[in-house]
This record gives sequence, C-alpha cells and structure tokens, in this order.
Amino acid sequence: MSGPLAIAGVTAVLQHFLGVVYNSPGSVLGSVQVSAVAPDVVQSNLGSGNNAQLQVNLFLHQVTPNIGWRNMDMPTLAADGSTRLDNQPLALDLHYLLTAYATEDSQAEALLSLGVFLLHENPVFARSAIRAALTSLPPTYPPAYAAALKASGLADQIEMIKVTPATLNREELAWLWTALKADYRPTFPFQVSVLLIEPQSATTYALPVLSRNIFVKPGPPPLLFETQLALGQTAPAQGDTVSVTGQGLAGVNRVSLSNPRLGINFPPFAPVSVTSSLLTFKVPTSAANLPAGVYNLRAQFADTATNAVILSTNPIAFPIAPVVAGTPTAANNAQGTLVSVNCAPDVRPSQTVTLSLSSNSAPAKTFETQTNALSFQFPTLSGKFLVRLRVDGVDSPVGVNFSAKPPVFTGPFVTI
Repeated sequence: MSGPLAIAGVTAVLQHFLGVVYNSPGSVLGSVQVSAVAPDVVQSNLGSGNNAQLQVNLFLHQVTPNIGWRNMDMPTLAADGSTRLDNQPLALDLHYLLTAYATEDSQAEALLSLGVFLLHENPVFARSAIRAALTSLPPTYPPAYAAALKASGLADQIEMIKVTPATLNREELAWLWTALKADYRPTFPFQVSVLLIEPQSATTYALPVLSRNIFVKPGPPPLLFETQLALGQTAPAQGDTVSVTGQGLAGVNRVSLSNPRLGINFPPFAPVSVTSSLLTFKVPTSAANLPAGVYNLRAQFADTATNAVILSTNPIAFPIAPVVAGTPTAANNAQGTLVSVNCAPDVRPSQTVTLSLSSNSAPAKTFETQTNALSFQFPTLSGKFLVRLRVDGVDSPVGVNFSAKPPVFTGPFVTI
C-alpha cells in the first residue's frame, strides 16, 4: 500500500514524465516549463507577448473514491468499539487537467498533443518507471520533500497506476474554469487510478489458531492443493521441510517461488521427494534474496537435458514466515516504549512490517535499506508479552505446549 504522500507522488511522476518529453534533445519547441500548480497561479506568473515562456501545467482538480475498491474491506473494530482490528485502504481516483500555454500560432496545440500522446502511449506506469521518476524530481522540489515522495510507497502498492482519458462537456468546463478564476486554455482532462493509501496506525491481531481442521477437495491433474503445516505452525520458515498435497505430481523435478510485488523470481530448486499426491521440499535459506512474505509456489516438470520447463502446475499461495532472532530488547523513551528486534531473513523497505506484543501492535519505524534490525514505537508498556513479527501479512512462529491442558504459549517473550 502507498503512504499519505502518494497523491503528491502521482503528480510528481506525471510532471517528471512530461518534462522528459517536452525538453528532450532536439525538441522543435525549445525550452518548455512543466508546472503543477493552480491555473490562476500560472496565469498571474506568465510573461506578456512574445516574452511569454512556453508552459504546460498539470492540475489535480478533483479526488474521488474508487468504486471498485471502496467496499473491498469493511471497517472492523474490537468488542469495545474503539480498538482497531484492521487498517482499511483508502482507494482513490485522481482527476487532472493538462493545460498548454503559448502565445505563438499553434504552439499550444503542439504542446497539448505531445502531452496527450505521452499519456496515450503509457496507460500503465511501470513500477521501475515510477521509482526512476521519484528519484529524478525537478530541482524545484526541496530535498527533504523529494525524499519523502520517494518513500511514499507508490511503486510498491498492489494496484498498478493507470491513466485513462476523461470527458468534460462544455457546461462542466465552463463551470470549472469559472471557479478557477483563470482564462480558458487548451486542456485535456484525464484520470489516474487506482491509488491505495493505507494508514500506518497500530492495529490489534488475534492470537494464532491452536488447532485447525482442513478438508481438501481434489481437482483435475496436475494440480497443487495446499501446504501441510505441523501442529501449531502458521507458516513455514526458511530451512523448514514442507509437504504440499496435490494430484498428478509424479515426475515433478523442480520447485519455483516467485513474488511479483517484490520482483522476486527465486531460482528453481529440486524437491526432496515426490509422489503422485505429495511434494516435499526444503525451503531455501537466503537472508538477502528470499524475504518473508507470500509467494506463488509452482511445481515444474523440466527437461533434465536442457533444463527447459515442459509443464508447470497451478500456483498456490505459499507464505514464508519471518523468525525473531534472539531476545528483543525494550527501553522506555519520551514516546513510550521502544522495542528493538533482530529477524531473519532480511526485510526490504517496500515491505509492510508490524510487531505484536500479545494484543498490542505497532508498525516498524522507517528504514531506507534492506535490514535485519528493526525498531517499533509502542505506548508505555509493562509486563511479559508474547512476541510476533508480521512481514507482508505473515507472522513469525510462536512456541506452543500442546501437552498442557489447555495449550499454552512458550515464547518468544519479552519482559518490559
């Protein structure tokens, strides 16, 4: 999900792309200023006569809820009516005006056509392009503000950023420009969607399920069905041996793991054993290249001579759990209690990380590089707490004594 500055991040990305198009080497129009301010500000700053600089302005005139995402998740609160159980994403559509300013014959039309063609040729912004744009913002952006936009998470949200033309009739255009208190200039309206902003406020998570009953309905071969978990296990960690049920699996000789959101295609590896209905493999150990999170797991039939994939099964969701390494440390400060945790594997800046101390939860403090050392700011706490680290929705394992009646948690704990 994106952060609160993602709206400004979209505008900054569009401004960067337009600047590259208008000021490319060999441009027949010469220098063109690309701004992102209100039209009345542009009009008041324009030069007069032939001294007026060519300018294209990007103006966000309306923000509306996205219909498709609006009711995906309903707000949830605990029984007390105030404790937040989940952070709901704010899904938005952004409505822009692209306006061209010029004083010479047909130059405004040329400016507008170049901008419209750019948007037409790039209906979906690639994540790599967004990252590159937020790294190369114009010098008009103060360094601290530019760094904050870069860290907005815009390139890492689940939904891709898409551009579609919009239509405003004459009455709507007349009303809009009257409200803007500026003279009408050649304008192209368009929409950017969908922007997903998730609040970073603390949430409360339920404790792991201590027992479960799972029933599998077979399907046509070859298919993977589900991962078999040990008693008390919520998700396998690196180094664990895992069994996956399926059908028609005889002959599988490779296992692949991929995470499209993080851009990870882990090198395929050989399983430990394979039968027609059961695939067993060991989760690879790689602190840097296989972060915790939810992956697409596939079983592959590969040619042993050429290593080419002949057939691949359906993908199933495969979580890899983070592990709390050592004993967390806690220290009181002016804001409450600061808890420091070491984990394995490493966590990337684009991942969502929270720490739960029993029923208390807090997001990780901002970090800029891949790391295995994290800090979490809680209100003032006191007592003994069960520690669970959640990375991209996957919780770290906790110990359970199932021989006790009723079962009890055995750690990891932190005493504050």
